[in-house]
Amino acid sequence: MKRSTMVLSAAIGLGLTAAMTAVPASAAAPAATGSQTVQSSYAGSAAEEADNKAFFDAVMKSAQAKAAKSPGLRAVTVTYDASRAPSFASQIAASAQIWNSSVRNVQLRAGSNADFSYYEGNDSRGSYASTDGHGRGYVFLDYRQNQQYNSTRVTAHETGHVLGLPDHYSGPCSELMSGGGPGTSCQNTRPNSAESSRVNQLWANGLSAFKKDDKGVFTTVR
Repeated sequence: MKRSTMVLSAAIGLGLTAAMTAVPASAAAPAATGSQTVQSSYAGSAAEEADNKAFFDAVMKSAQAKAAKSPGLRAVTVTYDASRAPSFASQIAASAQIWNSSVRNVQLRAGSNADFSYYEGNDSRGSYASTDGHGRGYVFLDYRQNQQYNSTRVTAHETGHVLGLPDHYSGPCSELMSGGGPGTSCQNTRPNSAESSRVNQLWANGLSAFKKDDKGVFTTVR
């Protein structure tokens, strides 16, 4: 969910940053004050779409590798660490509950040896999801953006990237992945039936969503 000051930037709404980088230095910064209004619009890009998929694949591979130790698994558990985003503890917990009640083939749980982490702070890019390319990723929650938009919607939207969903800025408020497109008045925090179905498809059949190549490396088969 990119933004500049108090509203979204022209580059992207509640979505993935175009660059996959280390956790921002601002991750421990205090909440900012003041405001400035800029005109905003929403547009996707091939780079952003590719980064969404890279983040999802990294998290899925991490979860699947751990799940391989549990034969017959039907639902994969994705573990998250929220310790570095204490200001958003309630929103993160609510986001996990929303997704867990909306899908059946993957579940989110707080715990150690996490597949991804949440961070908080100030960032001109706003909130976003990213990956280090080594089977771990993080969701960054921007203070200012969460002050203007429904914070649980922001968190649930970014978590949607973890589960494999792309941004769809032109969608209505009823679509969680429309992000900031419908504006600050949108209070919907839940995925619609199509979004839930898509996540179930992506995570269907437990470990059979991935297979190992000749070198023992998990590769997608969907």
